[in-house]
Amino acid sequence: MTRRLLRRGVALFASMLCAVALTPAVAHADNPVVQTIYTADPAALVHNGRVYLYTGHDEDGSTYFTMKEWRVYSSADMVNWTDHGSPMNLATFSWASADAWAGQTVYRNGRFYWYVPVKNRATGRMAIGVGVSDSPTGPFRDAIGRPLVENGEIDPHAFVDDTGQAYLYWGNPNLWYVRLNADMVSFSGGPTQIPLTTAGFGARSGNTSRPTLYEEGPWVYKRNGTYYNVFAAECCSEFIGYSTAPGPTGPWTYRGTIMPRQGGSFTNHASIIDFNGGSYFFYHNGALPGGGGFTRSVAVEKFSYRSDGTIPTINMTSAGAPQVGTLNPYVRQEAETIAWSAGVETEPSSEGGRNVGWIENGDYIKVKGVAFGAGAGSLTARVASATAGGRIEVRLGSPTGAVAGTCAVGGTGGWQTWTTVTCPVSGATGTQDVFLRFADGSGYLLNVNWWQFR
Repeated sequence: MTRRLLRRGVALFASMLCAVALTPAVAHADNPVVQTIYTADPAALVHNGRVYLYTGHDEDGSTYFTMKEWRVYSSADMVNWTDHGSPMNLATFSWASADAWAGQTVYRNGRFYWYVPVKNRATGRMAIGVGVSDSPTGPFRDAIGRPLVENGEIDPHAFVDDTGQAYLYWGNPNLWYVRLNADMVSFSGGPTQIPLTTAGFGARSGNTSRPTLYEEGPWVYKRNGTYYNVFAAECCSEFIGYSTAPGPTGPWTYRGTIMPRQGGSFTNHASIIDFNGGSYFFYHNGALPGGGGFTRSVAVEKFSYRSDGTIPTINMTSAGAPQVGTLNPYVRQEAETIAWSAGVETEPSSEGGRNVGWIENGDYIKVKGVAFGAGAGSLTARVASATAGGRIEVRLGSPTGAVAGTCAVGGTGGWQTWTTVTCPVSGATGTQDVFLRFADGSGYLLNVNWWQFR
């Protein structure tokens, strides 16, 4: 399926999900959290009041794990996600040849370290590289110019204990760790293999060569003095299980299933964070049009630990996590901050950051929980068009909701030739979902860089 065909299928998908959502009050789906491309292998990080979501990127129409870059998104409210593009790709690592697979980012020493598995051109084996940046959104550079560790296995996860000691875990089909030094790009001693006992990681049925459930994707963290290891279990129809331990290297005790098999992808990959008083579980599935085991999409659910610290069963929903707070429309908002979209894509902007483009008649962007208060009087948008342009309709509540205002956009002479348009708005009061719906003409209409109500 081509990228444009994928985008055009999202509008129908959204309406279908409305009918099957587990929460009837939800009018429009918010899972998966990204609809403009396929994303996989979520790794979430909380930093300075925002959640940063690091993902892989499944190429359209993939029939294998065809992945060439990693992506970053961020949110302050768990529903409106800003697309920061691709700050790291295979070319970042001069020694890598293929397979930009599941990685994870950790913050320490004022820097962000992104641990990723890639194929080493020299050996043909999978190895772990490290990207580093001063910003959570990059750009990232190769921190050491060579693999940090290489034994042919994948899925690195870094964890900094409250003792100050950092660990790197990884592995498929085994599970390994090293103790990272304070610089986060070297380690003391050699890789240590964690014993995969049935007591520690559950018993696999019907496969004597792989006796335990552990498959890949370890995610290790500490909560109330207990260490948790969340992992993908039992290929090749994976579910998410977890184990706990009194220390960061074990001994581990298997605790059961978190997310059962579901969702149209034969893999799954999880991360867990606490943010603004809530706990969140990220995963991937095949929910978007054309989705499947090689064309996956990241989603999120909110959950609560049981009183004894165990994790409940979590099922996939189309509703996703509830919004934390509201969105302020009276400050400049990037157009690529999206709760749900139909038809659009994002691209690098000549003015910095990214813009929304590839817009056709009927496409839209949803922004959730917009706090207008007493009411907005106008909308200003930064736009460009290499054609005759089109209209931006401000609709309330749904893509076919009441029109609060319409901004006319004319041709500007180029897709990156930017101008600012303003139009009056009425009826936009209180807190409600806003849909910027695009109309007029045929073919591509316009690009949008940012918007702001006044």
